Amino acid sequence: MTRVTTRVLDVATAVPTTPLDPGTVLLGAPEAGSRALAAVSGVEVGVWEMTPGTATDVEVDEVFVVLSGSGTVTFDDGERVDLRPGSVVRLRAGEHTTWVVHETIRKIYVA
Repeated sequence: MTRVTTRVLDVATAVPTTPLDPGTVLLGAPEAGSRALAAVSGVEVGVWEMTPGTATDVEVDEVFVVLSGSGTVTFDDGERVDLRPGSVVRLRAGEHTTWVVHETIRKIYVA
């Protein structure tokens, strides 16, 4: 019989944040940061946080699940997604987005 070893990824780990580039900030003084948790077949799994405020971004290919916090992400085509714990969102490389964070967002991502 083969023994399977399970490793736990600690999504509660501290995530260091730094101020966002002032050229991307539309409102407030948001900070963001991430911490990689694992790499699987060239795909990164990690935790990301953004503190309250509004900022623009250009995305990478990613799927994420919101663990805590609240806000919205709006895409250039006008689609708006409300973010709350349990929200699952697909981002595509090159998409331009606007993030409005009301309560610090923490998400786990696969990119």
